[in-house]
Amino acid sequence: MTDDGRIKNDPYLLEVDGLDVTYHSQGRALAALQDVTITARPGEIIGIVGESGCGKSTLSAALLGLLPPNGEVTGGRALYQGRDLFTLGPEERRRLRGTEISMVFQDPLTSLNPTLTIGSQMLDVLRAHSPARADRAEARRRIVEMLERVGIPDPAARLRSYPHEFSGGQRQRIMIAMALLLEPALLIADEVTSALDVTLEAQILQLLCDLRDERGTTILFITHDLGVVAQICDRVVVMYAGRTVEEAEVTELFDRPLHPYTEALLASVPSRRRRGSELPTIPGRVPSLAELPEGCAFANRCAHAEPCCGEQRPRYVEVTGQRVRCHLYDPESGHANLRQPSAATTGRKEQP
Repeated sequence: MTDDGRIKNDPYLLEVDGLDVTYHSQGRALAALQDVTITARPGEIIGIVGESGCGKSTLSAALLGLLPPNGEVTGGRALYQGRDLFTLGPEERRRLRGTEISMVFQDPLTSLNPTLTIGSQMLDVLRAHSPARADRAEARRRIVEMLERVGIPDPAARLRSYPHEFSGGQRQRIMIAMALLLEPALLIADEVTSALDVTLEAQILQLLCDLRDERGTTILFITHDLGVVAQICDRVVVMYAGRTVEEAEVTELFDRPLHPYTEALLASVPSRRRRGSELPTIPGRVPSLAELPEGCAFANRCAHAEPCCGEQRPRYVEVTGQRVRCHLYDPESGHANLRQPSAATTGRKEQP
């Protein structure tokens, strides 16, 4: 350990281990996240995927200390450069936000203040986190440079424009520019392309890849779009009902998914190979936070479920370089049909 409490020679920029988040509602404690485990190295793009309500946005809010008043971290840790984010005081956490960890939210129109110009909002970021860079002339130069970098045409003239005067794609670029003003090491991108057309989506994705390649920025890319994940991510974390259920290199995940939920997600993506055939679907629905089962949350939708799946929570085990939370791969689980890694291979060679 260093004098300031950091861990020496840690290969990870971010290491989330056993994270639990609980919401308190009407006298009940609802488990929004349970035993979430994620690692991210410098310069990686990590895709975080899953159905709506699986906990992706709750994870990002917890990391930034932006949980609603009825939410709290009830277990686990999140080490950023060796420091546990959950043990930092409010002022220490505030200093990290924007300077070292930034976030691009899903809807830029509601994230930007409609009554202030783009230039004034970006200047406020510099003033709040880096007074040394807030000299007006120097700040203007830096803001124009960043807007130009993200592809805003004639950025010097557009500083006096308001958010509604930009297109959706331009607002998203402005949010990215604002998030990167202070050159953070970690960028959390929450569904940043979900509201864009395919042309603008491609431009934003290329921009994120360029940021990773040129600046070494680590990106947590939260999405439900597996096609986008296949295009830009290095590794993928699959979440279901508030738990991480699989983690793998992106090529391994698409070629050899292990968890039945991951297999079902990939099978439900439209493919040229299955053109003309009925698109598979996942039966049932994600359990509500008020009715989470004791065992595997996917058991009631899984074709491979055994009695042990409904009775005990599966462990997060390592299988040939991948991690999976499933009794099918845990010899200690008592599952009647244990899988060997090769048995999970689907033969899928094309990505969506």
